Amino acid sequence: MRGGPPAPPLPSDVDTSELPREVRAELRSLSSLNADVVARRLAMAARLLEDDPEAAYGHAMAAQRTAGRVGSVREAAGLAAYAAGHYAEALAELRAARRITGSDDYLPVMADCERGLGRPERALALAAGPEAGRLDHAGQVEMRIVASGARRDMGQLDAAVVTLQGPDLTSTRPEPWSARLRYAYADALLAAGRRDEAVTWFERAAAVDRDEETDAGERLAELQGLVFVDLEEEDGPEDGPEDGPEDGPEDGPDEAAASGRTDDPAGTAARADGGEPAAYVEPDEPEVQTEEPGVEADEAAVPAGLPEVEADRPGEPDLEGAGAPAPAPAVAPVLFSDDAAPAPARPGQDGADQDADEAGAHDDSPSRDPRG
Repeated sequence: MRGGPPAPPLPSDVDTSELPREVRAELRSLSSLNADVVARRLAMAARLLEDDPEAAYGHAMAAQRTAGRVGSVREAAGLAAYAAGHYAEALAELRAARRITGSDDYLPVMADCERGLGRPERALALAAGPEAGRLDHAGQVEMRIVASGARRDMGQLDAAVVTLQGPDLTSTRPEPWSARLRYAYADALLAAGRRDEAVTWFERAAAVDRDEETDAGERLAELQGLVFVDLEEEDGPEDGPEDGPEDGPEDGPDEAAASGRTDDPAGTAARADGGEPAAYVEPDEPEVQTEEPGVEADEAAVPAGLPEVEADRPGEPDLEGAGAPAPAPAVAPVLFSDDAAPAPARPGQDGADQDADEAGAHDDSPSRDPRG
């Protein structure tokens, strides 16, 4: 049984009409049932490539295991492996696709896989080879971006800057590669210590990056010392700050009871004479009265048979009746595009061997993420 990640569950609502016509034509060489399953796997890989590249890789490799002789399937597996950071597997799959189809379109991605495997000199060899000269204009720009990154990997910072210079960089007409080329140039300038120039080119990259292929805007803000605040995530109640003791002078328990305030709804404030806490009084209970010096209490408020209590302390109320406490408030890039290969990402390091078997196009060794 062939290796690779386990096949993810395949949803029943996959729309295979999104696949390019030439891909569907290639799948006709398979049996009807297998062609349908492979097409759905490829459609899922394309759908998940940007948001969940690891899942996309699982779908693409599931298709590869049953349709390994189809060039577009091997391309899909290689691109998904590249997006997920499995550079050895990506290189093997793209080599196999190139052997089957004879196309050099994904040569820049293969060169970037060499960088990811810690072999920048092999990336430069691919960039200088005759096959690179057969790439279309967009492919040649992408290869220059990869070659510049390889120069930086080797510590050749000035050479990395020079590699990207030319009419494509200074052209005022926006092209599909303009944002990535300007971003790579700004990044190379920054690595070479030319900060002011890097700021200028990050600005130029952000100006043409309408699809946000890069994070040029964020890099520019970082260099300029700007800080973005997400207002939706700010803490704090919307209705204003809660009332607290600091909002005004605190009244003693006697004054609060005499004024009818209910700042102590649980009735926990101690009385001034050390007795029981004053009971909570509902605001709409007018029968609760307080006594003040020199004023006799309403006779109706004193039950018959009990001695009258003389208020011998000024400001000390005699409260009767209790109320209940108030309740608390409730609270991908799309695979198989006819355009040029996607922009190579900045890979990390890995040690897999380049000379994978192109015929089988498999790397059964455990994949490692060179970025980590």
